[in-house]
Amino acid sequence: MNSRPPAGVLPPDRVLSMSGLEFFEKMRDGALPHAPIMELLAFSVETVAIGRITFIAHPDARFYNPIGTIHGGWA
Repeated sequence: MNSRPPAGVLPPDRVLSMSGLEFFEKMRDGALPHAPIMELLAFSVETVAIGRITFIAHPDARFYNPIGTIHGGWA
């Protein structure tokens, strides 16, 4: 069973009630929903620190171009 919330959008007042660091920490930890685009493009928050955030991506065949490589627009 997946305990992470589904993708979603938060009300602006909820976003503004926390720092950017706290926002991304909570998203990474599953306390907040992840952004819908993260599901669409198959990436997630990996590392959150002051002044740095790292995303990790998992492209699959949906993102291939006709020659079998990942489409540049995805990257």
